[in-house]
Amino acid sequence: MPRIDPLPEQAASAELQAAWSQHIADYPGSRITNMKATLSRSPLAFSVYMQWYPLYHAVMGIIGERAAYLFAHAISDASDCPVCTTFFRKIIIQHGEQPGDLVLSPEEQQLLDFGAAIARQQGEVPDAIYQPIQARFSPNEIVVLVAFAGQMVATNLFNNVLGVAVDDYLAPYLPLTQPTD
Repeated sequence: MPRIDPLPEQAASAELQAAWSQHIADYPGSRITNMKATLSRSPLAFSVYMQWYPLYHAVMGIIGERAAYLFAHAISDASDCPVCTTFFRKIIIQHGEQPGDLVLSPEEQQLLDFGAAIARQQGEVPDAIYQPIQARFSPNEIVVLVAFAGQMVATNLFNNVLGVAVDDYLAPYLPLTQPTD
């Protein structure tokens, strides 16, 4: 149950509706989700959090599309964020893979371990996890990766604190649970 309900479309100001329309135009395939509608109770918060998209595209430019969505999934999963984890499960599944059966290269695994450590350990990343990243990426690239991970953690935190509901369109991508005896 959400702690704060998403802002209904009819309650959005003309300026906010224009921001929503611009967001959808800038990022085809995007939509105003429960998270975005909740953020929209503060247009400034909505604007700040939507900077996730340019960072995500910068990350894709550094590590490629697949590694970018797997990195985001690892961070979200480590943050225990149902909304974001399910969103990235959807992307993984739509790309023909199953989140529990990924075949990863050693470099991909190092990247996912790095993202998960950032989330789980509040940025206290052990040298053994950081060093392979440092060896592989330039300082500028690492800054982008860490900034994105921070934005991803902030998004996870927002959803978790406010109990943002998983959107209906994501329901088919929720992990299956085993019945308890």
